[in-house]
Formats: sequence, structure tokens, C-alpha cells
Amino acid sequence: MQVEAWLQRAAGSAPTRTALETRDARLSYRELAQLAAAGARELRERGVRRGERVAIALPAGVEFAQALHACMLVGAVAAPIDPRLKPRERESVVAGGLLLDRPLRRPAPEQARAGTRSKAASPPEPESETILEGFTHDLDAACAVIHTSGTTSAPRPIELTYGNFLWSALGSSVALGVDPEERWLCAMPLSHVGGLSILVRSAIYATTAVIHERFDTPLVMRALRQEGMTLVSLVSTTLARLLDAGLREPPSLRWALTGGGPLPPALLERAHAAGVPAVATYGLTEACSQVSTGGPPLFCTRVQLGPDGEILVGGPTVAPASLGADGWLHTGDLGEIDADGALRVIGRKADTIISGGENVAPVEVEAVLEAHPSVIEAAVLGRPDPQWGEAVVAIVVASSSEGVDEAELREHCLARLAPYKVPKQVRIVSDSLPRTASGKLLRRELQGIST
Repeated sequence: MQVEAWLQRAAGSAPTRTALETRDARLSYRELAQLAAAGARELRERGVRRGERVAIALPAGVEFAQALHACMLVGAVAAPIDPRLKPRERESVVAGGLLLDRPLRRPAPEQARAGTRSKAASPPEPESETILEGFTHDLDAACAVIHTSGTTSAPRPIELTYGNFLWSALGSSVALGVDPEERWLCAMPLSHVGGLSILVRSAIYATTAVIHERFDTPLVMRALRQEGMTLVSLVSTTLARLLDAGLREPPSLRWALTGGGPLPPALLERAHAAGVPAVATYGLTEACSQVSTGGPPLFCTRVQLGPDGEILVGGPTVAPASLGADGWLHTGDLGEIDADGALRVIGRKADTIISGGENVAPVEVEAVLEAHPSVIEAAVLGRPDPQWGEAVVAIVVASSSEGVDEAELREHCLARLAPYKVPKQVRIVSDSLPRTASGKLLRRELQGIST
């Protein structure tokens, strides 16, 4: 099925509305469409054709957005790369395609000054039917290749279609609502699906994406307090940093979507007490970001539990190649579904600790530890043990201002957990725990810390 290109549609319906805002620039939809058209022309001149991969190794900002939308106009498959990756690390992402590590050219001054709807909505030159055809999107075609965050293994490429992104945007709009004056703040990596989806959804909605190159607590605080943000995407660690810095009652904020891993109940309660409308969101790269927000699955997203409690996801947001033979995405996550159909994520199947024949979900123990006032963050894992098979052990980052010892933390856990879930050992450290750019614990790097 073919649909009108999202950027071109937005440029026609809301040409003067702000499409993209960064620290240094503000572009209307007309201006962004002109940039994308000039970029599409350059890609064609460099030999890029429909379905070919273009790796984008540019900082989050105007140049990245231009390259992304230029790829969409040509029908090329965008493959965002974290600019911090070294050349050898980039090779698997480029995979024989074009690497963009410098900005695409901008339109000629006279074209940019013209600023008419016809200029924005028409191809720069009728030199190729590929460019002309690029102003529609084939919902079954590949739009982007995103690499999973690789918390327990090497990152894997996931090919997402235009249809995946469109249905994700529609499902998100049903869950959250959409205001024409929406301002969605993204201080997450655009090489991850959570960040990239903000750019794509904003173009579909013809609303404003506000992009920060990286998370900077003072800049995000100012944006939430003074710059009219209505939505923001966070992870637990960045939400905690904002609350630590004194964020209270941001005046325009409707939702602070917090994902990338479990949202500790104590942190959620703390946010609500401060008047910050935080909500837990669960998603995966393979499902084009959100699966559920606040518990219920997104519109047209189906969720059920396998016999072992594994979360299975179906519906039009799921990457076609990620579906199993049974028609479901097997997430590897464990969950519970209550009587109202709300999903609660318990943890990862691969992370489950079997201690004395009992299953222990690390995230449950981590949430209890992080509820202690002297604990900043915690990680729980299993260590081989001759008596228990696996012993539950914890690594805790403690506040420097308050003392805490192992016995106190074990007593704290024992008051809230079954005895077999209480860590047999607690190691207290001062350095932050290893995490991905999107805030997920890198569990494969924790074994060395726990020994």
C-alpha cells in the first residue's frame, strides 16, 4: 500500500509550523522539506537507489533529520549509527551501503528563499522516476535498520518497515493523544528506536520534535520548565537526575514517558509527588518502540503470555522478520497481565536466577534495593554456588552523603521479599553501573564487578 510521504504531507498542510528545533536552529516543515529534497537529489547523484542502505553517522540535529528524510524520499533504507562508534564497529551497520558521516548539501539560496508550497512538495529535478516515486511511502518496504541495544549479547540489526512506524505512531497517538502544538523533547540517541521514533512520529503528526544532541540535565530542566515541552522521553536514570536537580510541576508537560528498562515503583511515586506526569512504557526495537504505555497495549498491538510467562507481541508494529513461526514476537521478557489487561514486566528470561530451585527475577530485587533512601542504583545477578546452584548477589551504588552497609540492605530486602530472593551478598560500589546509551543495564559486564 502506498501513502503520501509524511514530510511532504506535513509541508503541505502546516508549512510554517516548526518541524524541528535544536539548540542552534529552528526549521519549519517547508524548510525541512526543502532540505530533504536537496539531500535526496545528492543521494541519487551518489548512486543511491530504492532499497539500498544508507548509514547515517551524524550528530542528533538538523543534518541527521535532513539525511533521514532524504533517505525516505529516495526510498533508501536509513541505518542510524552512533557517531561515537569506531570505524571497525561501523562496518556491520554500513553493510556495503553508503556511509554518511558528513552533512548533505543544502538547497540553493534562491530555492530556500522561494518557500512556496510547490517548491517544498515537488522534486528538485524531474531527472529520475525514483525521486518522484519517493514522495510516497510503500508501507511494506523497509524504512530503517536499527540495532538492538545489546544488553546481554552483540547488537542485532532489525529492519523496520514504513508500516511499522505508521502503526506505532497511530497507536501512540491513541494512548497519549496528539495536540497540534505538541512539542516532544528527545534527548535520547537517534541511533536507537526510542529516539528515532520521535522524529518519525512528529513528521506523521506534523508536530514539533525538539532534539538535544545528548542528555544534559540543566538543558533538559530548562526546556521542561521554560520552553513549552508537552512530551519527553526518558529512562529511569535520567528521570532520577531531573528529580535530583529539583524538577517539579513542569508547566506544559502532559507525559514523561519512561522506558528502556524497569521503572522502579519508588521512583514513579517520587515523580508523581513532584508533579511530574511520569508513566512507564515498555517497548522493543523489534516492535518499533512502544508496546504498552501505563500498562495497556497500544492500539492494534496484541500481547499475550507464553506457557513460561514470556511476553509475546503481535500486530502491525512488529518487524516482519522478527515474527516466529507461530506469528508472534518472542520478546524474551517475562510478564504478568492483570484482570484489566494491563501488562507488567517482571524481567528477562535469560536473567532469571534459579536459586535453590526457586525462580528469582533480578528486576524485582533491584526495585526493592533502589527503594532504600541510600541507594542510587542496583543490579542483581546470579553467581554459581555449590549449595544453591545460583546465589543471588547484588551490586549497589550508594549515596556518598549517607552511609549504608550490607547487613542493613539485606534486612531491608528481607522485610519486603521472600527469603530466597534476598541477596546472599551485597557489594557496595561508588561508580555508576555500566549501561547502554538508552539507559539499560549491561548485565554482561556486571560479572567482573560482582567478584
